[in-house]
Amino acid sequence: MFKQFDRSKRIGRLIDATSSGLAKRRGLPMVIGILLVAVALIVQLLAYLFTSRALDITATLLHSIGVLFALIGLTVSTPLGK
Repeated sequence: MFKQFDRSKRIGRLIDATSSGLAKRRGLPMVIGILLVAVALIVQLLAYLFTSRALDITATLLHSIGVLFALIGLTVSTPLGK
């Protein structure tokens, strides 16, 4: 299964494009993560005001995704170079 994945030219091109794009904008994943956490804070406040369970779940998901983006950005920024 993984042999076919490793040999895929489409996946290889996607990884190359992502790597070269992030090398030019190393801080972008961290900025996206910070923005997602800020939006999650606003949604969390709205969920508190309107006592909405759906808004609470949305805020939790946004916060988690934002933290993951920021951590991935920190992890990837060093190997991509200065």
